[in-house]
Amino acid sequence: MIVPSPVGAGLLHGVPAGPKLAGLAIAALPLTLFPQGPLSIAVCLATVLALYPIAGVPLSAAVTELWRLRAVLLVLAIALAVFVSPVAAWVSTGRVAVLLLLAALLTLTTRMADLLAVLQRLLRPLRRVGVDPEAVSMAVSLTLTMVPVVAGLAQRVRDAERARGVRLGVRSVVPLLVLTLRHADQVGDALAARGVG
Repeated sequence: MIVPSPVGAGLLHGVPAGPKLAGLAIAALPLTLFPQGPLSIAVCLATVLALYPIAGVPLSAAVTELWRLRAVLLVLAIALAVFVSPVAAWVSTGRVAVLLLLAALLTLTTRMADLLAVLQRLLRPLRRVGVDPEAVSMAVSLTLTMVPVVAGLAQRVRDAERARGVRLGVRSVVPLLVLTLRHADQVGDALAARGVG
């Protein structure tokens, strides 16, 4: 499936990166800091899904994002349902899905270079206390781009399961974790080779 380009004619494509990043932060804060109920999570999820076509991004892109991350979301939901409660599973998994969809919408409608420039400007005053704005903005951009990477690694694990005719279930988290850590090591080595960090 084709992923929409950050260059487009949708409503959000023309909005500067700064206000969009601020909007993401404003939406994320109450979701993470304040307790949510099952109904409010459902409303948040419906609102975020409605934002995709309004922003000029096909709704199929949101479905694709959720499908890519289905292994992570399912493991989280099952673990919470078993060890806490089904309501907690719905609320927590829904919260994570909303945040991931918002972050995906931001990256789908914003050039990464514009995001980095905004982050560097915001972090520049912290240089006085030893914070490197370039390094932090690079870390944030790597974090944002890791979401589809981890989703791709999860797909590799599922493909390997099908090829071998086995079904690991929840245990598939172990090879996914190994692949993710190996990828992180490779990224770290590549950055170190270029003198970053």
